[in-house]
Amino acid sequence: MAKLYFKYGVMGSSKSAQALITKFNYEEQGMRVWLIKPAKDTRDGKDVVRSRIGLAQKADTVGQEINLFTVFQAREKEFYEVIIVDEAQFLAAEQVEQLRDIVDKYNVPVLCFGLRTDFCTRLFPASARLFELADSISELKTVCACGKKASVNARLDQEGHVITEGEQIFLGGNESYRPMCYRCWKKAVEKEQEV
Repeated sequence: MAKLYFKYGVMGSSKSAQALITKFNYEEQGMRVWLIKPAKDTRDGKDVVRSRIGLAQKADTVGQEINLFTVFQAREKEFYEVIIVDEAQFLAAEQVEQLRDIVDKYNVPVLCFGLRTDFCTRLFPASARLFELADSISELKTVCACGKKASVNARLDQEGHVITEGEQIFLGGNESYRPMCYRCWKKAVEKEQEV
């Protein structure tokens, strides 16, 4: 029985690398994989999933207006045996529901990799829906500079200070984000508020 999976973690927890490794493993067994990334994620190019360690693959990009269930149905001749979504937090909540319907109607596993929360520790709408609908939820872990498990995507300004204001979505890499444990993040936020 196929499942909807949500594999989440903070920035730097190897989500994209895991997505690409998973794709490779399925394809090595002769299975057809539909690799998707939301159109909002243009950081590494419009149609490329790239990990920080250098793995990269072409992917189909989908805007939030795209009905994934309808697209999957239209491609039935190609019939994908698994769907992998990178940066799943940028999907529309309705697209998570469409992926759930693909799992249930076609018995095709869907593996979503993405962030749980933004830089202010608030759930992304698609991540919230994945927590509500996924059959399997697992955390990909990385560490804070203090050595504890990181749980916050701390956003940095150009001087490297932790910030808590701005749009929910701001594309960036190590220059813009740092994985932190909640305690270190809270200390950094309080320090910035004192200034």
